[in-house]
Amino acid sequence: MDKVFIKGLSIQTTIGFYQWEKEIKQTLIIDLAMGWNIAAAAKNDELAKTLDYADISLAVERFANENPVDLIETLAERLANFLMTQYQIPWLKLSIGKPGAVHNTQTVGVEIERGQYN
Repeated sequence: MDKVFIKGLSIQTTIGFYQWEKEIKQTLIIDLAMGWNIAAAAKNDELAKTLDYADISLAVERFANENPVDLIETLAERLANFLMTQYQIPWLKLSIGKPGAVHNTQTVGVEIERGQYN
């Protein structure tokens, strides 16, 4: 299976356990690899037959802002489910980083893989 990917998607959203975090927007960095057979799109150069990464990037940001949660673990799980359902993605690997969340680190975060990669 081929992969369509988005690396380093920076979004601003409300996320966090502490009250002060619920009152501000924070940066999340998202990397996403999605299993997809690109042959059909490549055959006749058709955008409609591939995963539109511009559309998916906007959908990721919209989803995060419309579904605020405390934990990036929760966001990762819900976002993966949403993307797989919305775009009929059979497999994905998703990482969410929260830069600046822990002193003396570049970023902290989670990485999940869902579905079947053939």
